[in-house]
Amino acid sequence: MIEKLNVSGLSCPQPVFETRKKMKEMGEGVLEVRVDSGTSLDNITRMAVNEGWKVEVKEEQKEYILILSKLQDG
Repeated sequence: MIEKLNVSGLSCPQPVFETRKKMKEMGEGVLEVRVDSGTSLDNITRMAVNEGWKVEVKEEQKEYILILSKLQDG
């Protein structure tokens, strides 16, 4: 199941904090994060990669959708 998180409209660093909190709760899986600024996009991408998550980005109108995934080894 894909978890979803919308952090559009939040000022940095709040989007990063909220995304990291959700990632920690999940541990692994797929998380779809909706953001509305390039700064949030860059900061969340950097943080997720550093935490060992794969990041894909889709642009949708004036927002970005980050698809973060981390699957169990094996």
